[in-house]
Amino acid sequence: MIAHRRMYSSVQPANLHPAVLEHTRLGLHLLTETSGVTRRVVASALAESLLLAGRIEFFDLRQPDDADATYVRALQAAGEADDALLGSAILAHAAFIPGWTNHRAEAAERLRAARTYARRGPASGEFVAWIDAVEAECDTLCGHPGDALSVIDRAEAALAADNENRSPEWFTWFSAARLAAFKGNTQLVAGRHSQARISLGTALKDLDAGDNKQRAVVLADLAAVEVASDKPTEACNRLHEALDQLAITWYATGMERVRKVREDLQAWADTEEVQAIDDRLYGWRTTLNALRR
Repeated sequence: MIAHRRMYSSVQPANLHPAVLEHTRLGLHLLTETSGVTRRVVASALAESLLLAGRIEFFDLRQPDDADATYVRALQAAGEADDALLGSAILAHAAFIPGWTNHRAEAAERLRAARTYARRGPASGEFVAWIDAVEAECDTLCGHPGDALSVIDRAEAALAADNENRSPEWFTWFSAARLAAFKGNTQLVAGRHSQARISLGTALKDLDAGDNKQRAVVLADLAAVEVASDKPTEACNRLHEALDQLAITWYATGMERVRKVREDLQAWADTEEVQAIDDRLYGWRTTLNALRR
């Protein structure tokens, strides 16, 4: 018991939503006080909480170093619970971190580990398709959209075929609409703008009503399609929609997409439409939030 206390006593993720932070702290405390079946149950719950914490740190707060450390702790807890699918989910999330910084080999290694754990699960077709989608995004970010599109074809096949295995209850962040969003972004990067418009339109139509974060990302990608088609007014209309979503639910990843499109609109910087976007991007509250982050 002392060894376990040493292992987990310093695991205190910071800068998170208070409810997530307190839930994690409680799990860490309980883990040092339990054993046997109870310990495995607590470890599983702790791993889920730490996975959520890592997602918030990486996607919402853009704190990759903190997220990476949190994923290590989550994997420790998943190991205590001997939960292979949870371990797979943690490893696939961890692959985003090197993937977003163009370290393709490191991302690929983490994904290989994720697939290995998924086989032990065993995983549903939906779960396998999500790992493919993660690989596709990493490949896209690392400058290999052609490879990514091939992986997305594999993901679509896995999602369509499915299998007899069911996804765990905590697996809530993936769907056919999310896969269409991945596909549309990859097609955009690959220069297949007409195809990207169709895929992103499908994703926007099929996203759940409360999926404001992903909707902001898709709208920003649709704005990028309009810029590539030399339609700055239409691009600005999409950016306003994305900013409306971000006003409801802040999402650093979504704001990054918006800012990237604004950079691409610089040729039209003197137009009223683009200046209206600037007025929203550089209002007092938005500017202060950007500086604080």
